Amino acid sequence: MKMLMLVGVVVLVLGIVSFFVPFPHSEQHGVSIGDAHIGVTTHDDQKVPPVVSIALLVVGAGLMIAGRKG
Repeated sequence: MKMLMLVGVVVLVLGIVSFFVPFPHSEQHGVSIGDAHIGVTTHDDQKVPPVVSIALLVVGAGLMIAGRKG
């Protein structure tokens, strides 16, 4: 059951971090003609939706409680 507690801590920490750390996202748009490439690269930082972060917190806490009772 100690493994369940460890997984719960990891999921809980990921839930907390997901509130604050944005994930980078890059896309390339363009046209290639032969050896030439004309295009634009866009870069955007996106955060995880708050519902996902809350779900990670709840699941992590639940795993920690289940791991402690064993």
